[in-house]
Amino acid sequence: MILEQYYLDCLSQASYLIGDETTGRAVVVDPRRDVDVYLEDAGASGLTIDLVVETHLHADFLSGHLELAAATGAEVCFGVGAVTEFPSRQLRDGERIELGEVVLEVLHTPGHTPESLCLVVYEHADDTVPHAVLTGDTLFIGDVGRPDLLSAIGHSPDGLADQLFHSLHDKLLVLPDDTLVLPAHGAGSSCGKNLSSELTCTIGRQKLTNHALRVPDKEAFVALVTDGQPPAPDYFVYDAVLNRRDHDLLDPDVPTTPLDLADVQRAVADGAVVLDAREPETFGRGHLTGSVNVGLEGRFAEFAGSVVATDADIVLVAESGLEREARNRLARIGFDRVIGHLADPAATFADNPGSVQRSSRLTATDLGDCCETIDDLQVLDVRNPGETVDGTIGTAITIPLAQLRRRLDELDPARPTVVYCAGGYRSSIAVSLLRRAGFDDVSDLRGGYQAWSTNR
Repeated sequence: MILEQYYLDCLSQASYLIGDETTGRAVVVDPRRDVDVYLEDAGASGLTIDLVVETHLHADFLSGHLELAAATGAEVCFGVGAVTEFPSRQLRDGERIELGEVVLEVLHTPGHTPESLCLVVYEHADDTVPHAVLTGDTLFIGDVGRPDLLSAIGHSPDGLADQLFHSLHDKLLVLPDDTLVLPAHGAGSSCGKNLSSELTCTIGRQKLTNHALRVPDKEAFVALVTDGQPPAPDYFVYDAVLNRRDHDLLDPDVPTTPLDLADVQRAVADGAVVLDAREPETFGRGHLTGSVNVGLEGRFAEFAGSVVATDADIVLVAESGLEREARNRLARIGFDRVIGHLADPAATFADNPGSVQRSSRLTATDLGDCCETIDDLQVLDVRNPGETVDGTIGTAITIPLAQLRRRLDELDPARPTVVYCAGGYRSSIAVSLLRRAGFDDVSDLRGGYQAWSTNR
């Protein structure tokens, strides 16, 4: 048996290649959209990808099932209840997929979504004890899937949480304790609130350590998993719908189009957003007026999807040679409207100072002085609720970054404003969004709440 895990840190997303060396047949589970890694590894191992299995209709990324199907002729499979615009097969509870010696057993595990499934992996056809279970977004290491992501399209979080409880206790936790748990996400994902940075565990270990599995009854479980979830980025509903649609395929090797300043200005006049993917310090030293800053080295796609509308054209500003990576990372969440990148940003900024602005970034000491001397100072905390329970800076207004674009009317653009997050990455995003929305006197806190706490 070949069982490979592929992990994208930027989306905290895991996918899998399962193959049988005796027959050369293979399955890919929950693939990313740039699928070359599976094709290369399958080819190197003499495998043919026959099936693409989605554990559910994902909301946090645009899956690569169409790209893999086009490249290999593989059949695309979902759980019962998934309706798609493209040809797909629904896998039934208890169905066995025989690759040869390697056998996969389908478990219908509704709760995170109605069609969610898990795959139990047997290394040999006559094994009675499974090797592993691919748990999708039903069971994570340290947490379970959130049941509220589909509330925007008519599903009750309490109802899904009830189903999730039974899926966990009646389907997964009855597996042998030594069964390896292989989830679809790790720490940092917005698909749960307490995910571990570990990427594998066992059923037995999760019974002992997973807080959501240790609650005394179903009522307590429902209350736990429906409360305190991090705000979902705006693009989640967009991706949940797009993953069931037939859409254009990604070619990750196509270069992005270089644009001069006049090209960019015309695009902006037509409604495009300039997305600057350089790091906050670099962005702060000079950027095109009106740009939105989301640093490529962080959770770039997720936060870009939180602050850029799904129907907006995008012009990229990136360090030389990183334009294609930025475009492809946006494509992983279905943001395909990148029309090009600013050619030679440094020279453009130097030659056109009237089109460039700098960002104001304060130290913790600077902010302390501002709090004492500016009576109408507006302080904005863009951390998630789970991060603010241990304290905020004074009477800061708390609006998670994922909600900021929709809640700008709760802030006064005429007041001097300072924004902070945990370490300074998200606050730079928020400041650029506020300046684009007409906030003139706005700064962010270098080092975020961590720097403030250390210096107080």
